[in-house]
Amino acid sequence: MTLGMENHDPAALLQFYADMGADEAMGDTPVDRTRLPERVALFPSPAASVPAAAKPSADAPLGTIESLTDARQLAAAAKTIEELKSALDGFQGLSLKRTATQMVFADGNPQARVMLVGEAPGADEDRLGRPFVGLSGQLLDRMLASIGLSRESNIYISNVINWRPPGNRSPSDAEIALSLPFIQRHIELVNPTVLIFAGGVAAKALMQTQQGITRLRGKWAEHKSDGLNQPIPVLPIFHPAYLLRSPQEKRLAWADLLKLQARLKELGIL
Repeated sequence: MTLGMENHDPAALLQFYADMGADEAMGDTPVDRTRLPERVALFPSPAASVPAAAKPSADAPLGTIESLTDARQLAAAAKTIEELKSALDGFQGLSLKRTATQMVFADGNPQARVMLVGEAPGADEDRLGRPFVGLSGQLLDRMLASIGLSRESNIYISNVINWRPPGNRSPSDAEIALSLPFIQRHIELVNPTVLIFAGGVAAKALMQTQQGITRLRGKWAEHKSDGLNQPIPVLPIFHPAYLLRSPQEKRLAWADLLKLQARLKELGIL
């Protein structure tokens, strides 16, 4: 049995295929997509590809192992927050820098004993050059104020990603990997007494876990790195942007804030 489509108008035939879900043109020759190519380009490990003494290059190709190595070396070489900011601003390995208006580095008191790390800048943050200044930032400020914290005095705020992803999309795994050395070094230089990870991107990236924020939120953990003298207690919480979309979760967010407030009082921070 045949459909007899050979006599149909070509435009109608194309529309039929589109309606059936066939929206991609294929070649005339079948392709065995299970067969590996003769030569496979392997992604080398950092240790094998670049000598330890190699100097960072400001013009390293985007997204390559060289740019990741540059990010690690530039971040590790920073001895102060200002040096880190300068190194990050000069880093050319992250394509987000090409599309963003400006770098969004940090806000608040760098001497504070509490540091909050979020995901990435949005449109308002990109325009003003400060993290958490849009609607979600306003909610965050109210949340922090409810337990005695403010960026003017006793909290320091940054993001895993320092440039706005186009269209406010979620950052890719590669973008997170290239940004991690800088935010990890940022945490080391601030050396806060307590960390807050706002949202799943920050929590999963810095805690090196695949668990989502729903499972991680409200549970104390420890942040460790080679540049810290001792682990830092960290509390993951919902991102305020998520709470704006899901106001029914604000009761859980309030419980997390009370848990944070109790810990800060125990440590003599509040």
